[in-house]
Amino acid sequence: MELIRGLHNLRPAHHGCVATIGNFDGVHLGHQAVIGQLVDKADALCLPAVVITFEPQPREYFAPDTSPPRLTRFREKIEVLRRYAVRRVLCLTFNRALAEMPADEFVRRILVDGLGVKYLVVGDDFRYGRDRAGTFAELQTAGQRHGFDVVHMHSFCVNGERVSSTGIRHALERGDVEAAARLLGRDFRMSGRVAHGAKLGRQLGFPTANIFLHRNASPLQGIFVVEVYGLEQEPLAGVASIGTRPTVDGTRTLLEVFLFDFEQDIYGRHIQVSFLHKLRNEEKYDSLEALKIQIGQDVEDARDYFVQVVH
Repeated sequence: MELIRGLHNLRPAHHGCVATIGNFDGVHLGHQAVIGQLVDKADALCLPAVVITFEPQPREYFAPDTSPPRLTRFREKIEVLRRYAVRRVLCLTFNRALAEMPADEFVRRILVDGLGVKYLVVGDDFRYGRDRAGTFAELQTAGQRHGFDVVHMHSFCVNGERVSSTGIRHALERGDVEAAARLLGRDFRMSGRVAHGAKLGRQLGFPTANIFLHRNASPLQGIFVVEVYGLEQEPLAGVASIGTRPTVDGTRTLLEVFLFDFEQDIYGRHIQVSFLHKLRNEEKYDSLEALKIQIGQDVEDARDYFVQVVH
């Protein structure tokens, strides 16, 4: 899969494709249905399938302090998209120039002159151009004028529930990672590089792999049963904490993972953490000894979870 960063990196070889446009945050089952429809059409027309997305996401540009937490950082999104038959991803920098681009110019510069789109799939609530002035009906009219078809993908439902990034965020906020997994089509994951921390876990007898999230906000908080991927033996079972570590007056949200029966040095390694079940909320304890006792209980509960799943 080829990643194209910005319109300025489009080349004549990129002209002629079928495409879809969106944030694709989470690349959930609804997004996967869109991609499946797109790839089927790409095969029929013998053209490459292209996903057009934005960085940052539009809501992050317009309201960075109040935008919802991402389900997937950009690297995570690209890693998931690689699993499907997407030939290219065009990532457009969402800046002032793009935000103020009129709807007709958006169509001409990006879809017509830039990509030579022959078939476009968008969500049924898709809007585009300055002030989100472009509607689906106007996009269809533009397609007729420029020679490409425009279709919309209806809402995708699981057990009567519409699949959406917002719905998945709500599930994660209440700690229901199992519900989030049903809507994602896979376990919810976070990834990052293992970094040196304060070594508090080691002092307590539970050395952790520390991952700085590099997010405006985390979509979930608490203590979880997890599996870790990206190391030689995978998956590796463990227990993880996402939070600010209130017992030691921490302020920065950190992902800490304790792996069972594991002693390797993995500093600098990039790992993926899959969240299987929430054990409890993060709490502040009166002493480090009390925290140590609770971590021991968390480890025992997590081990019990794996025993129950296996049996």
